[in-house]
Amino acid sequence: MSEKHNDQFYLYDLQVETIRGEKDFVCAHEEGVNFQVVGENLVFPQETRFSLYALAAILPLIPARQRETAGTDWMTTDTDIACPDPNCGARFRITRIAKRSFRHSECTVVPLPRNTKD
Repeated sequence: MSEKHNDQFYLYDLQVETIRGEKDFVCAHEEGVNFQVVGENLVFPQETRFSLYALAAILPLIPARQRETAGTDWMTTDTDIACPDPNCGARFRITRIAKRSFRHSECTVVPLPRNTKD
């Protein structure tokens, strides 16, 4: 098998949507506002505003949500992230919406070790 064929991996495309939690919004969030994560790109609908502070809280979780996880892993089941303001009731739901194939050789110039099987 050539390196071109065995260097494939998958990532999920994600949607991040603002939802209402148990408390009122304190920050300038709007229910239903969303963006998508497609590969390495954040894709915002035109004229969408999303809090920088909320985005900073969500960003560390995105690469983990993009990858396959065990059914028993909390990253598989816990989809709602709280607004970083403890007084705000906004939540941000991260949903897997599609699975996309990538090739290592198209994402980096670092070669794979010769004995890689995954």
